Formats: sequence, C-alpha cells, structure tokens
Amino acid sequence: MPRLRLPRPPANGAREVPSVETIDSSYLETLLGYNARRAALSVIEVFLEAMAPYKLRPVDFSVLSLVAHNPGITSRQLCSALGILPPNLVGMLNALEKRELVSRLPHPRDGRAMGLHLTPGGEKLVRDAEKTASELEAGVAGRLSPAELKTLIKLLKKIYQPD
Repeated sequence: MPRLRLPRPPANGAREVPSVETIDSSYLETLLGYNARRAALSVIEVFLEAMAPYKLRPVDFSVLSLVAHNPGITSRQLCSALGILPPNLVGMLNALEKRELVSRLPHPRDGRAMGLHLTPGGEKLVRDAEKTASELEAGVAGRLSPAELKTLIKLLKKIYQPD
C-alpha cells in the first residue's frame, strides 16, 4: 500500500489553520427556502417588536385579523386558512377568549359549530394592531417599489397556496 504524503508543516513547526476572510454563501443564496427564511426572519423580528405592546404573536395577529374580516368564521375555517392543526388553535382561542378579545357564538347554519366574533375590546385591538402592522410593513418593504412588492407577494402565494 503506497504511503500518503502529507503537506509539510511550516518551517517554524506550527500548523497552518485555514481561515475565512469572506464568507461564500453563493450556493445558499440560490435556494428559495434560504432566501424566504432570511426575509421572514427580518420581517418577523420587526413585527414581534411592534406587536409587543398588544401582546400578540404573529399567529395571534393572524387569527384576530381573520376573525375581524370574517365575523362568524369557524375554527375549522381558521385552521384551513392559516394551515394550522385544530389542537394548536384551541389553546390560542382559549387565550384570546380569556383576554376578552374573542367570543364564540352558535353558528347560524351549523348547529355543531361555533362562530368566532371579536368583542368590542378585540375590535379596538385589531384596528390598532393592523394600523401598526401596515406602518411597519411599509417600512420593511421600503426597499421595494410598489410593483416589486406586488410581484413578490404574488410569487410567494404561488408557492404556498394550493392550485
């Protein structure tokens, strides 16, 4: 078996340790998931900070916004719209109900279902939170032209919405 020749260490006996001056992330930057995650992280960081006064996480905000714009929406419809599992939604709705932001009323057409509605306090909170969200989105999207933003949203929807 031939002997493997290893590179000789520097004359002073110290081994050369590779170092990186500039990071090459060119491969990662070709990946949709990598870019989507990086963009999402930068938006979510600002969003979390802006929603802290309202004590809302992104999913809470989404639930409240959907209830605000769809009074009487059912839990099943919320799960479908947000892509979340029913057991995960139950705890969220209980917490929002405990905060007196959401109420459950019998559904007018489906006796087994409960429709979700905002309370007056929930309506005010959603109004304020949506105003804040719109302002921060304008700031975050400031690097994009209105046409670029519209195109980006359209392309992202093509990925996550069913045909």
